[in-house]
Amino acid sequence: MDDSIFIGGADDGRTQGLLLKRANRHGLVAGATGTGKTVTLQILAQGFADAGVPVFCADVKGDLSGLCVPGSKTHKLHDKLIARAEKIGLKDYHYEAAPVVFWDLFGKKGHPVRTTISDMGPVLLARLMNLNNTQEGVLTIAFEIADEENLLLLDLKDLRSLLNFMAENAKDISADYGNVTRASVGAIQRRLLVMERDGAEQFFGEPALEFTDFLRVGLDGRGFVNVLDATTLIQNPRLYAIFLLWLLSELFEELPEVGDPDKPKLVFFFDEAHLLFKYAPQALLDTIEQVVKLIRSKGVGVYFVTQNPRDIPDAVLAQLGNRIQHALRAYTPNERKAVRAAANSFRPNPAFDTQDTITQLGVGEALVSTLDAKGRPNMVARTLIRPPSSRLGPANAAERAKVMESSPVAGRYDRDIDRDSAYEALERRRAAALEEQERQAAEEAAQKERQKREKEKARTSRRGYNRAPTRRRRTSRRQGYGEAAVKSALRQATRQITRELVRGLLGGFLRR
Repeated sequence: MDDSIFIGGADDGRTQGLLLKRANRHGLVAGATGTGKTVTLQILAQGFADAGVPVFCADVKGDLSGLCVPGSKTHKLHDKLIARAEKIGLKDYHYEAAPVVFWDLFGKKGHPVRTTISDMGPVLLARLMNLNNTQEGVLTIAFEIADEENLLLLDLKDLRSLLNFMAENAKDISADYGNVTRASVGAIQRRLLVMERDGAEQFFGEPALEFTDFLRVGLDGRGFVNVLDATTLIQNPRLYAIFLLWLLSELFEELPEVGDPDKPKLVFFFDEAHLLFKYAPQALLDTIEQVVKLIRSKGVGVYFVTQNPRDIPDAVLAQLGNRIQHALRAYTPNERKAVRAAANSFRPNPAFDTQDTITQLGVGEALVSTLDAKGRPNMVARTLIRPPSSRLGPANAAERAKVMESSPVAGRYDRDIDRDSAYEALERRRAAALEEQERQAAEEAAQKERQKREKEKARTSRRGYNRAPTRRRRTSRRQGYGEAAVKSALRQATRQITRELVRGLLGGFLRR
């Protein structure tokens, strides 16, 4: 079956496979927790890789990291895996690892995945921040200003700096673009703070992801499996959903039209797919539906992995031609309704009742219906899923580190780059404006000082102090040596004369 991926063996003895030529018609892997969805995803991912098709998958629980390690004969399930392979007629079953590249938005368990604010665009960014229509309009104006002013929006600090600029110049901006209030700008800034607390700051920046790195095929002809560690990312469902949608949208824009190729150029697996739709408004759901419909012609297959088919909107569900349905439980009325809906989505098989069978499937069993060579759905078959060739379970830290060291993108994204962008440009403008204000303030102060001196001069002139200067009289009370001698001689002469007069007068008086 070189033209298909071996899925398993049906009860009627038929082999169940997924035709590579119809793999870009998308697919669904559904089932309750613990029924084997992750192992099925692992099998499909390695099957595509062996066929030379690159794969992208989000590893929500950490188990998919085991793709980089071959299975082991010492594994506790080794005997059961061998027995299953013999039962379904899987010849030459052996353990083998898949070529894997690890990615991580936070750069801890894989190569960092980054994009720029400009590449994300105002629409997806507004959805990520859950902005209302007014706030989204203000954000759109911010992007328009950035384009006109040649301001690069690369990371969150660039956007924050631009928003500060808009708040400071809201009146002028409103006159050109429409009403921009400080309140709306402040609301966006608060949402940016929330994004930073959720770790989104590491997602925005450079070097930005080059999508061709997701399309790598090794020298041995096998496609690489790009495993995104989502064990931390899943704690922020909105960021998880927006990131995956952004990735799909960018690939749709980047890839050329190829029609229906012999095999896909890339296959996407969206684990926990209900998160992609739970937080999406109607406008975004319309975008998802459009991308899923059209990206098929770009040679990209999209496979949603979720617990219940009802998690997927009907418009999207209708686009999923290849389906693997694991067991569902039917304890409540809603669960019974979900089982009935899942059964009705298959082409009936007269050999069994599809609705009853869904609730009776064991772990590792599934109802499988794929497209035939003419694009028609095959009759549903109860299938025993094949055993995986790679490890059942996660890779350890040492194994992951070894894979990252030998990765074809090692060293390309591991160090961030902070080049000159909107933040630096606006800081220079603010510094220049502050310098100009200081210069004007200094000139005004100097002008006031000159005016003050001129007023003082005029006031002095009016009071008459502008006449020619005269010799000032001596005001000191201190006597010179000559003056003191003269005064002393006069005092002595005065005393002598006075004494003589008194004596004369007294003598005359006595003689009488």
